[in-house]
Amino acid sequence: MRKLLNMLYVTSPDAYLSRDGENVVVRVDGEDRFRMPIHNIEGIATFGYSGASPALMELCAKRNVALTFLSEHGRFMARVTGRVSGNVLLRRRQYRIADSEEESARIASVVIVGKVANCRTVLQRAVRDHGANICADEVTAASTALTDCLMGIIEGLPLDTLRGIEGAAANIYFAVFDHLILNNKQDFFFHERNRRPPRDNMNALLSFLYTLLVHDVQAALETVGLDPQVGFLHQDRPGRPSLALDMMEELRPFLADRLALSLVNRKQISPSGFQTLESGGVIMDDETRKTVITAWQERKQEKIMHPFLGEKMEIGLIPYAQAMLLARHLRGDLDAYPPFFWK
Repeated sequence: MRKLLNMLYVTSPDAYLSRDGENVVVRVDGEDRFRMPIHNIEGIATFGYSGASPALMELCAKRNVALTFLSEHGRFMARVTGRVSGNVLLRRRQYRIADSEEESARIASVVIVGKVANCRTVLQRAVRDHGANICADEVTAASTALTDCLMGIIEGLPLDTLRGIEGAAANIYFAVFDHLILNNKQDFFFHERNRRPPRDNMNALLSFLYTLLVHDVQAALETVGLDPQVGFLHQDRPGRPSLALDMMEELRPFLADRLALSLVNRKQISPSGFQTLESGGVIMDDETRKTVITAWQERKQEKIMHPFLGEKMEIGLIPYAQAMLLARHLRGDLDAYPPFFWK
Protein backbone atom coordinates (compact mmCIF):
# COMPACT_ATOMS: atom_id res chain seq x y z
CA MET A 1 0.00 0.00 0.00
CA ARG A 2 1.32 3.36 -0.96
CA LYS A 3 2.04 5.93 1.74
CA LEU A 4 -0.05 9.08 1.49
CA LEU A 5 2.20 12.06 0.91
CA ASN A 6 1.35 15.73 0.47
CA MET A 7 -0.08 17.46 -2.57
CA LEU A 8 1.23 20.96 -3.30
CA TYR A 9 -1.43 23.30 -4.65
CA VAL A 10 -0.25 26.67 -6.01
CA THR A 11 -3.12 29.14 -6.26
CA SER A 12 -1.30 32.47 -6.68
CA PRO A 13 -1.28 33.60 -10.34
CA ASP A 14 2.02 35.40 -9.73
CA ALA A 15 3.88 32.32 -8.52
CA TYR A 16 6.81 30.76 -10.36
CA LEU A 17 8.01 27.25 -9.57
CA SER A 18 11.69 26.43 -9.75
CA ARG A 19 14.25 23.87 -8.64
CA ASP A 20 17.02 24.20 -6.10
CA GLY A 21 18.84 20.87 -5.90
CA GLU A 22 16.24 18.34 -4.74
CA ASN A 23 13.85 21.06 -3.54
CA VAL A 24 10.76 22.60 -5.09
CA VAL A 25 10.79 26.38 -4.66
CA VAL A 26 7.82 28.70 -5.16
CA ARG A 27 8.76 32.31 -5.85
CA VAL A 28 6.39 35.30 -5.85
CA ASP A 29 7.61 38.75 -6.88
CA GLY A 30 11.19 37.49 -6.89
CA GLU A 31 11.08 36.18 -3.30
CA ASP A 32 11.07 32.57 -2.06
CA ARG A 33 7.70 31.91 -0.46
CA PHE A 34 7.80 28.12 -0.16
CA ARG A 35 10.44 25.39 -0.22
CA MET A 36 10.02 21.63 0.16
CA PRO A 37 12.09 18.54 -0.70
CA ILE A 38 10.69 16.76 -3.76
CA HIS A 39 10.44 13.45 -1.88
CA ASN A 40 7.84 14.99 0.45
CA ILE A 41 5.47 15.82 -2.40
CA GLU A 42 2.97 13.50 -4.07
CA GLY A 43 2.06 15.91 -6.84
CA ILE A 44 1.87 19.59 -7.77
CA ALA A 45 -1.20 21.35 -9.17
CA THR A 46 -1.08 25.00 -10.19
CA PHE A 47 -4.13 27.20 -10.73
CA GLY A 48 -4.03 30.31 -12.85
CA TYR A 49 -0.99 31.25 -14.89
CA SER A 50 1.87 30.02 -12.75
CA GLY A 51 5.07 29.22 -14.58
CA ALA A 52 7.62 26.50 -13.93
CA SER A 53 11.26 26.12 -14.90
CA PRO A 54 12.38 23.30 -17.21
CA ALA A 55 14.71 22.13 -14.44
CA LEU A 56 11.77 21.65 -12.09
CA MET A 57 9.81 19.82 -14.79
CA GLU A 58 12.75 17.45 -15.23
CA LEU A 59 12.96 16.86 -11.47
CA CYS A 60 9.24 16.09 -11.23
CA ALA A 61 9.43 13.70 -14.18
CA LYS A 62 12.40 11.84 -12.71
CA ARG A 63 10.82 11.56 -9.26
CA ASN A 64 7.40 10.56 -10.61
CA VAL A 65 5.73 13.67 -9.17
CA ALA A 66 2.71 14.74 -11.20
CA LEU A 67 2.94 18.40 -12.28
CA THR A 68 -0.42 19.66 -13.56
CA PHE A 69 -1.33 23.10 -14.89
CA LEU A 70 -4.96 24.18 -14.46
CA SER A 71 -6.77 27.38 -15.33
CA GLU A 72 -8.18 29.57 -12.55
CA HIS A 73 -11.52 27.84 -13.21
CA GLY A 74 -9.88 24.44 -12.60
CA ARG A 75 -9.88 23.48 -16.32
CA PHE A 76 -7.08 21.10 -17.24
CA MET A 77 -4.43 22.73 -19.45
CA ALA A 78 -1.33 20.52 -19.39
CA ARG A 79 0.47 17.80 -17.44
CA VAL A 80 4.19 17.08 -17.26
CA THR A 81 5.15 13.42 -17.16
CA GLY A 82 8.37 11.49 -17.54
CA ARG A 83 9.18 8.44 -19.61
CA VAL A 84 6.48 5.85 -20.16
CA SER A 85 6.74 3.27 -17.41
CA GLY A 86 4.71 0.56 -15.76
CA ASN A 87 3.54 -2.81 -16.96
CA VAL A 88 3.22 -2.80 -20.76
CA LEU A 89 1.35 -6.13 -20.67
CA LEU A 90 -1.23 -4.59 -18.34
CA ARG A 91 -1.73 -1.63 -20.67
CA ARG A 92 -2.04 -3.91 -23.71
CA ARG A 93 -4.76 -5.82 -21.87
CA GLN A 94 -6.48 -2.52 -21.01
CA TYR A 95 -6.47 -1.48 -24.68
CA ARG A 96 -7.90 -4.80 -25.83
CA ILE A 97 -10.77 -4.58 -23.34
CA ALA A 98 -11.44 -0.96 -24.30
CA ASP A 99 -11.75 -2.06 -27.94
CA SER A 100 -14.45 -4.58 -26.98
CA GLU A 101 -17.84 -2.99 -26.32
CA GLU A 102 -19.04 -6.10 -24.49
CA GLU A 103 -16.07 -6.21 -22.09
CA SER A 104 -16.10 -2.42 -21.65
CA ALA A 105 -19.79 -2.56 -20.78
CA ARG A 106 -19.11 -5.19 -18.12
CA ILE A 107 -16.68 -2.87 -16.30
CA ALA A 108 -18.77 0.24 -16.96
CA SER A 109 -21.80 -1.40 -15.38
CA VAL A 110 -20.09 -1.93 -12.02
CA VAL A 111 -18.69 1.61 -12.08
CA ILE A 112 -22.24 2.93 -12.58
CA VAL A 113 -23.54 0.66 -9.82
CA GLY A 114 -20.94 2.15 -7.47
CA LYS A 115 -21.83 5.71 -8.45
CA VAL A 116 -25.61 5.28 -8.14
CA ALA A 117 -25.31 3.40 -4.84
CA ASN A 118 -23.09 6.13 -3.37
CA CYS A 119 -25.44 8.87 -4.58
CA ARG A 120 -28.27 7.02 -2.85
CA THR A 121 -26.22 6.84 0.36
CA VAL A 122 -25.70 10.63 0.27
CA LEU A 123 -29.48 11.11 0.12
CA GLN A 124 -30.19 8.50 2.78
CA ARG A 125 -27.69 10.08 5.16
CA ALA A 126 -29.25 13.50 4.59
CA VAL A 127 -32.67 12.15 5.57
CA ARG A 128 -31.23 10.38 8.59
CA ASP A 129 -29.20 13.36 9.85
CA HIS A 130 -31.36 16.31 8.76
CA GLY A 131 -34.79 14.86 8.08
CA ALA A 132 -36.55 17.55 10.10
CA ASN A 133 -34.83 20.38 8.18
CA ILE A 134 -35.15 19.18 4.60
CA CYS A 135 -37.92 17.98 2.25
CA ALA A 136 -37.47 14.43 3.48
CA ASP A 137 -40.31 13.00 1.37
CA GLU A 138 -38.80 14.27 -1.89
CA VAL A 139 -35.30 13.13 -0.97
CA THR A 140 -36.60 9.70 0.07
CA ALA A 141 -38.52 9.40 -3.21
CA ALA A 142 -35.32 10.20 -5.12
CA SER A 143 -33.46 7.57 -3.09
CA THR A 144 -36.12 5.01 -4.02
CA ALA A 145 -35.83 6.01 -7.69
CA LEU A 146 -32.08 5.44 -7.53
CA THR A 147 -32.77 1.96 -6.17
CA ASP A 148 -34.93 1.33 -9.25
CA CYS A 149 -32.01 2.48 -11.43
CA LEU A 150 -29.74 -0.01 -9.68
CA MET A 151 -32.24 -2.80 -10.30
CA GLY A 152 -32.19 -1.94 -14.00
CA ILE A 153 -28.44 -2.50 -14.34
CA ILE A 154 -28.27 -6.13 -15.38
CA GLU A 155 -25.59 -8.16 -17.13
CA GLY A 156 -25.38 -7.83 -20.88
CA LEU A 157 -26.67 -4.26 -21.31
CA PRO A 158 -24.96 -2.32 -24.12
CA LEU A 159 -22.87 0.74 -23.33
CA ASP A 160 -25.41 3.24 -24.69
CA THR A 161 -28.12 1.78 -22.45
CA LEU A 162 -25.82 1.94 -19.45
CA ARG A 163 -24.95 5.55 -20.21
CA GLY A 164 -28.67 6.30 -20.38
CA ILE A 165 -29.24 4.77 -16.94
CA GLU A 166 -26.28 6.71 -15.54
CA GLY A 167 -27.62 9.96 -16.97
CA ALA A 168 -31.12 9.32 -15.60
CA ALA A 169 -29.70 8.53 -12.15
CA ALA A 170 -27.62 11.72 -12.19
CA ASN A 171 -30.73 13.77 -13.03
CA ILE A 172 -32.66 12.17 -10.14
CA TYR A 173 -29.82 12.83 -7.71
CA PHE A 174 -29.16 16.43 -8.70
CA ALA A 175 -32.89 17.23 -8.82
CA VAL A 176 -32.99 17.04 -5.00
CA PHE A 177 -29.42 18.16 -4.30
CA ASP A 178 -30.64 21.65 -3.41
CA HIS A 179 -32.59 20.16 -0.48
CA LEU A 180 -29.27 19.08 1.08
CA ILE A 181 -28.02 22.67 1.31
CA LEU A 182 -28.99 23.95 4.76
CA ASN A 183 -27.34 27.38 5.02
CA ASN A 184 -26.88 30.46 2.82
CA LYS A 185 -29.56 29.18 0.44
CA GLN A 186 -29.82 32.56 -1.24
CA ASP A 187 -26.19 32.35 -2.34
CA PHE A 188 -25.52 28.60 -2.38
CA PHE A 189 -28.43 27.13 -4.31
CA PHE A 190 -28.46 24.29 -6.80
CA HIS A 191 -30.95 24.30 -9.67
CA GLU A 192 -29.06 22.13 -12.13
CA ARG A 193 -25.57 20.85 -12.84
CA ASN A 194 -23.76 23.30 -15.11
CA ARG A 195 -20.08 23.70 -16.00
CA ARG A 196 -17.58 25.09 -18.52
CA PRO A 197 -17.96 27.53 -16.93
CA PRO A 198 -20.11 26.99 -13.82
CA ARG A 199 -22.82 29.62 -13.53
CA ASP A 200 -23.48 29.68 -9.79
CA ASN A 201 -21.53 29.34 -6.55
CA MET A 202 -22.42 25.73 -5.80
CA ASN A 203 -21.53 24.51 -9.25
CA ALA A 204 -18.25 26.41 -9.09
CA LEU A 205 -17.43 24.65 -5.81
CA LEU A 206 -18.37 21.22 -7.15
CA SER A 207 -16.37 21.72 -10.34
CA PHE A 208 -13.29 22.74 -8.37
CA LEU A 209 -13.54 19.67 -6.13
CA TYR A 210 -14.08 17.41 -9.15
CA THR A 211 -10.90 18.85 -10.65
CA LEU A 212 -8.94 17.98 -7.50
CA LEU A 213 -10.42 14.48 -7.50
CA VAL A 214 -9.67 13.69 -11.14
CA HIS A 215 -6.06 14.83 -10.57
CA ASP A 216 -5.69 12.33 -7.72
CA VAL A 217 -7.40 9.52 -9.65
CA GLN A 218 -5.23 10.08 -12.71
CA ALA A 219 -2.08 9.93 -10.58
CA ALA A 220 -3.32 6.71 -8.95
CA LEU A 221 -3.96 5.03 -12.31
CA GLU A 222 -0.52 5.99 -13.58
CA THR A 223 1.01 4.65 -10.39
CA VAL A 224 -0.29 1.11 -11.00
CA GLY A 225 0.68 1.21 -14.68
CA LEU A 226 -2.70 1.93 -16.31
CA ASP A 227 -3.27 4.47 -19.07
CA PRO A 228 -5.66 7.13 -17.67
CA GLN A 229 -6.61 8.21 -21.21
CA VAL A 230 -8.28 4.93 -22.22
CA GLY A 231 -11.54 4.23 -20.42
CA PHE A 232 -14.54 1.95 -20.64
CA LEU A 233 -17.54 4.16 -19.80
CA HIS A 234 -16.32 7.51 -21.17
CA GLN A 235 -15.42 7.58 -24.84
CA ASP A 236 -11.88 8.31 -25.96
CA ARG A 237 -11.16 11.91 -26.84
CA PRO A 238 -7.80 13.67 -27.35
CA GLY A 239 -6.56 15.07 -24.05
CA ARG A 240 -9.39 13.50 -22.08
CA PRO A 241 -8.46 11.22 -19.13
CA SER A 242 -11.34 8.84 -19.84
CA LEU A 243 -10.34 6.09 -17.41
CA ALA A 244 -9.81 8.66 -14.64
CA LEU A 245 -13.29 10.01 -15.35
CA ASP A 246 -14.66 6.45 -15.20
CA MET A 247 -13.20 5.75 -11.77
CA MET A 248 -14.04 9.21 -10.53
CA GLU A 249 -17.77 8.54 -11.01
CA GLU A 250 -18.05 6.16 -8.06
CA LEU A 251 -15.94 8.42 -5.82
CA ARG A 252 -17.58 11.80 -6.49
CA PRO A 253 -20.56 11.46 -4.11
CA PHE A 254 -18.41 10.45 -1.14
CA LEU A 255 -15.24 12.47 -1.71
CA ALA A 256 -16.47 15.64 -3.43
CA ASP A 257 -20.23 16.12 -3.02
CA ARG A 258 -20.21 15.47 0.72
CA LEU A 259 -17.30 17.87 1.23
CA ALA A 260 -19.02 20.59 -0.80
CA LEU A 261 -22.14 20.27 1.34
CA SER A 262 -20.10 20.33 4.55
CA LEU A 263 -18.21 23.48 3.54
CA VAL A 264 -21.46 25.31 2.81
CA ASN A 265 -23.58 23.96 5.65
CA ARG A 266 -20.86 24.65 8.22
CA LYS A 267 -20.30 28.13 6.76
CA GLN A 268 -16.61 27.45 6.15
CA ILE A 269 -16.79 29.39 2.90
CA SER A 270 -18.48 32.72 2.24
CA PRO A 271 -20.48 33.98 -0.76
CA SER A 272 -18.06 36.90 -0.93
CA GLY A 273 -15.38 34.44 -2.05
CA PHE A 274 -17.12 33.92 -5.40
CA GLN A 275 -17.02 36.27 -8.36
CA THR A 276 -19.33 36.37 -11.39
CA LEU A 277 -17.55 37.25 -14.62
CA GLU A 278 -19.00 39.21 -17.54
CA SER A 279 -19.37 35.92 -19.41
CA GLY A 280 -21.69 34.65 -16.65
CA GLY A 281 -19.17 32.16 -15.31
CA VAL A 282 -18.45 32.01 -11.58
CA ILE A 283 -14.98 31.59 -10.08
CA MET A 284 -13.60 31.43 -6.55
CA ASP A 285 -11.08 33.91 -5.26
CA ASP A 286 -7.64 32.88 -4.06
CA GLU A 287 -8.51 32.71 -0.35
CA THR A 288 -11.59 30.57 -0.96
CA ARG A 289 -9.58 28.16 -3.11
CA LYS A 290 -7.06 27.87 -0.28
CA THR A 291 -9.86 27.14 2.21
CA VAL A 292 -11.30 24.44 -0.03
CA ILE A 293 -7.88 22.88 -0.69
CA THR A 294 -7.11 22.81 3.05
CA ALA A 295 -10.43 21.08 3.75
CA TRP A 296 -9.74 18.65 0.89
CA GLN A 297 -6.34 17.73 2.30
CA GLU A 298 -7.71 17.33 5.82
CA ARG A 299 -10.49 15.13 4.51
CA LYS A 300 -7.95 12.90 2.76
CA GLN A 301 -6.15 12.32 6.06
CA GLU A 302 -9.26 10.87 7.72
CA LYS A 303 -9.49 7.08 7.90
CA ILE A 304 -12.18 4.71 6.69
CA MET A 305 -12.58 0.95 6.45
CA HIS A 306 -12.31 -0.08 2.81
CA PRO A 307 -15.45 -2.14 2.11
CA PHE A 308 -13.77 -4.70 -0.15
CA LEU A 309 -10.25 -4.94 1.25
CA GLY A 310 -11.42 -4.86 4.87
CA GLU A 311 -8.49 -2.62 5.68
CA LYS A 312 -8.51 0.74 7.43
CA MET A 313 -6.84 3.42 5.33
CA GLU A 314 -6.68 7.15 4.75
CA ILE A 315 -9.45 8.44 2.50
CA GLY A 316 -6.79 9.90 0.23
CA LEU A 317 -5.61 6.38 -0.54
CA ILE A 318 -8.98 5.20 -1.86
CA PRO A 319 -8.17 6.16 -5.49
CA TYR A 320 -4.93 4.15 -5.24
CA ALA A 321 -6.77 1.16 -3.77
CA GLN A 322 -9.38 1.27 -6.54
CA ALA A 323 -6.72 1.63 -9.23
CA MET A 324 -4.92 -1.40 -7.78
CA LEU A 325 -8.15 -3.44 -7.76
CA LEU A 326 -8.89 -2.48 -11.37
CA ALA A 327 -5.37 -3.51 -12.41
CA ARG A 328 -5.83 -6.85 -10.64
CA HIS A 329 -9.08 -7.44 -12.48
CA LEU A 330 -7.56 -6.60 -15.86
CA ARG A 331 -4.68 -9.02 -15.16
CA GLY A 332 -7.21 -11.75 -14.34
CA ASP A 333 -6.48 -11.91 -10.60
CA LEU A 334 -10.07 -10.82 -9.76
CA ASP A 335 -13.18 -12.07 -11.51
CA ALA A 336 -14.72 -8.59 -11.50
CA TYR A 337 -13.76 -5.05 -10.58
CA PRO A 338 -15.16 -4.22 -7.11
CA PRO A 339 -16.33 -0.58 -7.04
CA PHE A 340 -16.06 1.51 -3.89
CA PHE A 341 -19.28 1.44 -1.85
CA TRP A 342 -19.76 4.03 0.88
CA LYS A 343 -21.72 2.56 3.76
